[in-house]
Amino acid sequence: MKVYRPEWQCTFSVNEGAEDTASLKERIAWSIRALADRLDGGGRTIQIDYDVTPRVSQEEVDVCLGKGFEVTQSLLTQLAHQAACEDVMRDAKAELFEENTPH
Repeated sequence: MKVYRPEWQCTFSVNEGAEDTASLKERIAWSIRALADRLDGGGRTIQIDYDVTPRVSQEEVDVCLGKGFEVTQSLLTQLAHQAACEDVMRDAKAELFEENTPH
């Protein structure tokens, strides 16, 4: 009886600047991206590299990336909510946040 064993591989990396081993061309490209980010005033350029075997469609990759960004936005929203709550607590009950006060 033949035994079938599925094999797959996925590598995924996110970069936001030229690596130490980058060519001059890559370094110039990242410098231009950084300049564009500063001109736009609030964005952040990232490069996503992935390699999936066996191959999946570009549409499937796009769906996965979209879901990942949805999760990221949800996490950032939660962090903002927590920070806002802490700000209110610091204002309303500053004594709770004083370092030298015994609790």
